[in-house]
Amino acid sequence: MGDIRRIMLTVSYDGTAYNGWALQTSTPNTIEGELNRAIERLTGEQVQVIGASRTDSGVHAYGNVAVFDTTSTIPGDRFIFALNHELPQDIRIVESREVALDFHPRHCNTEKTYEYRIVNSQIMDPTRRFYACHFSMPLDIGLMNAAAHHLVGEHDFTSFCNVESQAVSHVRTIKDISVTRNGDEVVISVTGNGFLYNMVRIIAGTLMQIGRGRGGPSEVKTILEKKNRAAAGPTAPAEGLFLIEYKFLDGIPEPEATDEEV
Repeated sequence: MGDIRRIMLTVSYDGTAYNGWALQTSTPNTIEGELNRAIERLTGEQVQVIGASRTDSGVHAYGNVAVFDTTSTIPGDRFIFALNHELPQDIRIVESREVALDFHPRHCNTEKTYEYRIVNSQIMDPTRRFYACHFSMPLDIGLMNAAAHHLVGEHDFTSFCNVESQAVSHVRTIKDISVTRNGDEVVISVTGNGFLYNMVRIIAGTLMQIGRGRGGPSEVKTILEKKNRAAAGPTAPAEGLFLIEYKFLDGIPEPEATDEEV
């Protein structure tokens, strides 16, 4: 066995069968738990991965990030292949690399992009039932975009946060938000420096209410000002939410060179 190294994984998963990302004693079926077990089977080491984003039950991801420490001599870029042999088919490592030992994915200057997907039709397409929210009433995309514009920038998002959140501050910055339609699918795309518990799903629920004609776009400003969860719309279902991308704006630190590499 070699020296301790830190490995970063970019993880894609279908969250349908899982009770979210975070390991829980009461609900053992989690993404984090599957990763821990797969790494232990591969390396023989008991590890605890550190995830960048703790997605909820039923939420999907194309690019969540996790790190773990190991003394295994497997090259960093080979864990992608080795771990995928150990993981269930609804979880896949799409990139692996060695990083600096002090790199922590939640203590960085980051930018996250989420998409919330809606099937806007009278009847739900059964093949998309686990990957989109069904909304049968017509949605006005123009109204939704006008309302979303008021969310851009730095705000106190208390009204768009689950009351059980333990975050010290509810101030977050949304850098970009858009609502688009392709056939019967409506997609809300949100990019920001961080998100509160259920924040994107509450934004989606609120924009859907405005899109169906319940309140005007400027009402979003009032909702923000009230700093009260009851002022915003419902929390949209989990299955429509996807973590699309996780960017580290200052880059990812490389591991220090060993004596053999110097």
